[in-house]
Amino acid sequence: MNRFNRPGLRKRIVESVNFSVVFFIGIIALFLFGITFISSTSKKDQKQILTDAVSKDVIHCYAVEGYYPLSLKYIEDHYGLTYDKEWYIVDYVPVGDNIMPSVTIVEINRK
Repeated sequence: MNRFNRPGLRKRIVESVNFSVVFFIGIIALFLFGITFISSTSKKDQKQILTDAVSKDVIHCYAVEGYYPLSLKYIEDHYGLTYDKEWYIVDYVPVGDNIMPSVTIVEINRK
């Protein structure tokens, strides 16, 4: 009797190959799910980081110069604020020299 012609050997080989393929596909699916989850979490964090950066620069300007900046462009030019203008709209409404401006950050829905 040949060792490759034993009954059930082909079945065991096919089952082990099937298990390997299914296991590999499962690992790939888990990896893709993880990347998607991290990407969505990162996007939420970016908005919070932008909010914190604008607030920090506005307060820093007031502490150094004695008044709040009159425009967002001033913060960009003098305090180095940068952000992706294709993904976010920053609504900066100054109220007065010594009253903190209203800052609203809106995420643009891009697909």
